[in-house]
Amino acid sequence: MFKHTQKGNKHIIEYTVKCGACDGTGIYVGFAEKDGIGVVCHRCDGKGEIKNKYEFVATENFKRKDREDIKLVLQYNPGMIVGVDSEKGLDYDSWGGMSYEEWKKSKGKFPPKSEMRKYSCPAWWYQNTDYDKKPHWDKCSFGSFSDCKHFKNKEECWKQWDEEQK
Repeated sequence: MFKHTQKGNKHIIEYTVKCGACDGTGIYVGFAEKDGIGVVCHRCDGKGEIKNKYEFVATENFKRKDREDIKLVLQYNPGMIVGVDSEKGLDYDSWGGMSYEEWKKSKGKFPPKSEMRKYSCPAWWYQNTDYDKKPHWDKCSFGSFSDCKHFKNKEECWKQWDEEQK
């Protein structure tokens, strides 16, 4: 099903697609399901299809609006609370990223060493920001990045990353 509705410059597009997670069966089988066991697909709730609705207002000469409340822009957040807390020694420099003004000028291109290096390793960071740059080192372990035996010395991994990126 595909439906497009337009009222003035407001557009609504609705469509239904086969669920890619279960291949339209409603039953998901992943690496943990063995021997003829499947689970109800959580992506489509067992329906085998996904209904999508996209609404937008078409504008000519769109210009991105400014934000007065943002001081620092991070390329990615690996799932932690980020903020400033002087009692904990956290300031804007604790998180990597770049200033909002720099971000606006850069057109979204983050400079080298703007990663959240204090709290992530190169493999974790680049798995989520640019998979083609993710290092595939033998020393990286399988599982949670923070459980890797090298994670506590991630500064060394960042040094290796920087050397390889020259």
